[in-house]
Amino acid sequence: MDSLVIVDAANVVGSVPDGWWRDRRGAAERLRDALPARAADGLPGLVAAPLEMVLVVEGAARGVSSVEGVRVVSAAGSGDDRIVELVAEEGAGRDCLVVTADRGLRERVQALGARVTGPRAVWGRNGS
Repeated sequence: MDSLVIVDAANVVGSVPDGWWRDRRGAAERLRDALPARAADGLPGLVAAPLEMVLVVEGAARGVSSVEGVRVVSAAGSGDDRIVELVAEEGAGRDCLVVTADRGLRERVQALGARVTGPRAVWGRNGS
């Protein structure tokens, strides 16, 4: 079974001060568009390919569509709560990695057995 990588879009987008706050949906789409290469190649030192990549969006970014290699899940409410649900529902019994810098979310998903890493794992140092 492929590893599951769940990306906290709001947190990862917010880690790069590139004006994302002016166009949250566009910022989430740019992140989504950067992820297929990460999904195809794996995340060195963290997760080998093949893997299942899930991007969780919330708020103004809801409605961003999935692309090949990246399933986008729109949270009806809190993105953090939806990520915890996904870890519980889809991460059980498989390697599950959550990409976020949110300390509270990290604690919640680690309690369910997921591993965590920061935004640089998918975004790179310069937001690309």
